[in-house]
Amino acid sequence: MQGQTHLNSMATQITIDQLNKDQIKSFSDFLLSYNKLSELCFIDCVNEFTGRTVSDKEDKCALNCMEKFLKMNQRISQRFQEFQMLANENAIAAAQKLSGK
Repeated sequence: MQGQTHLNSMATQITIDQLNKDQIKSFSDFLLSYNKLSELCFIDCVNEFTGRTVSDKEDKCALNCMEKFLKMNQRISQRFQEFQMLANENAIAAAQKLSGK
């Protein structure tokens, strides 16, 4: 009984470790995306460095840049999910076809 408890404890720890790794990976991916967005929009939109304020033109440009980037990112994620679903369906169909022979 004690061996089973130890195994359950180890399995729980492995699961927690994997969740922590997944969370770190997700946060890292978020930071990379955020940094890319910041860099792209800054390069495209900020042109004036002599004043202390952000101009209306720069502000609007940055908002439009951010919106386009996020929509593009969302669209790519959606397409990737559609592709993955199709690939999974094809793999299941191929496995069923092989097992049916």
